[in-house]
Amino acid sequence: MNLWAAAIVAVLLVELGLRLVADWLNLRALDSGVPVEFRDVYDPERYRRTQAYTRARTHFGIVTSVIDLAVLLAFWFAGGFGLLDRTLRALGLGPIATGLLFFAALGLGQQLVHLPARWWSTFVIEERFGFNRTSRRTFWADLARGALLAMVVGAPLLAAILWLFARAGAHAWLYCFLASTLFLVGLQYVAPTWILPLFNRFEPLAEGELKDAILSYARAVRFPVQGVFLIDGSRRSTKGNAFFTGFGRRRRIALFDTLVEQLGTSELVAVLAHEIGHAKRRHVLWGMAVAVAQLGVVFFLLSIALESRGLFAAFFVAEPSVHAGLVLFGLVLAPIELVLSIGLLALSRRHEREADEFAARTIGSGAPLASGLKRLSAESLSNLTPHPLHVLLHHSHPPLVARVRALAGATAAAATVAERSPGAARGESPDAQAR
Repeated sequence: MNLWAAAIVAVLLVELGLRLVADWLNLRALDSGVPVEFRDVYDPERYRRTQAYTRARTHFGIVTSVIDLAVLLAFWFAGGFGLLDRTLRALGLGPIATGLLFFAALGLGQQLVHLPARWWSTFVIEERFGFNRTSRRTFWADLARGALLAMVVGAPLLAAILWLFARAGAHAWLYCFLASTLFLVGLQYVAPTWILPLFNRFEPLAEGELKDAILSYARAVRFPVQGVFLIDGSRRSTKGNAFFTGFGRRRRIALFDTLVEQLGTSELVAVLAHEIGHAKRRHVLWGMAVAVAQLGVVFFLLSIALESRGLFAAFFVAEPSVHAGLVLFGLVLAPIELVLSIGLLALSRRHEREADEFAARTIGSGAPLASGLKRLSAESLSNLTPHPLHVLLHHSHPPLVARVRALAGATAAAATVAERSPGAARGESPDAQAR
């Protein structure tokens, strides 16, 4: 074991240990008392099921994390990377075809290793707690569509990266960065129209009270709604959700049909206001900018790592190559990705707070969004008392109790403004008063 191998193994073990500690602390933080703000939606039996669900998902996550690392180490130290590389090189197909097959073989192997866990998660854990609506046919169809999408969309980009690193010399990393950036931005325009409908059916929201309320709110905040769609999330789960994707004419706001079933009109408008808040605060653009910057750093570091024979020797790969270097460098990135993920999750939580604040301010109260969040948390058995370390490592949203309390503060502040402002008393939004 050379220095590269020792360092990578140590980092992987430390990362796993940190995540296991966070999971253990998260289980210790489970509180038997329902937070006072949630007592109107959680009875003792539902709260007991919430904690049982958290324990089940956490124990499952611990087992799968340990198995994943064990399989990786076993494959690594059995010489799997080197054997696969030699076998494919012997076919004499050239560097690009060999590289694509190398990734395809590893990707297929990873899918096979993860398949039992995905099945257990869907048809045992989610089934036990009443969430699963995924049929066996949909499960296998999703796997097939995902694999086909990886080939059709991912393979050309990967081929371009392999070709550039083989032909473009010292500036290959820069050309790969530019090509990947164009691909990433283009995907934002293509995904809403061509990719997402492969997995779910999108239908324009029907005429009626909800659509009228949404359009009225959108006009009030001067947000041109290009399309509000109902998505058939109930095909796979009872859990509700909403999301915003795409740019310009391609952007879509999607409401899960389960969300519409679970919430009232005022709560749904508040959820939509939260999603519009992400657009108004340019969170999608911020996320894109961070992703692009991350791409540049990764490709630059990759160009350095490809020059190190010690990296390839650590994984028993005799002959350095771009395709093997891409995979092996991904393991080297583990500590960098951990640090980056902490920062990115913190940014995401900040964006969620800003979107909540936008919704509360433009509606004139945080109560509808708080009510919707509470009802959704009860329906999805969300953990209300996560440990701070678990939040730091895993949560893209602030804890629900913190969000509801912040929205209560926004409601109180809005009431104070209404008492002091004649415009607010007439029902005008703060934005309208400013105009």
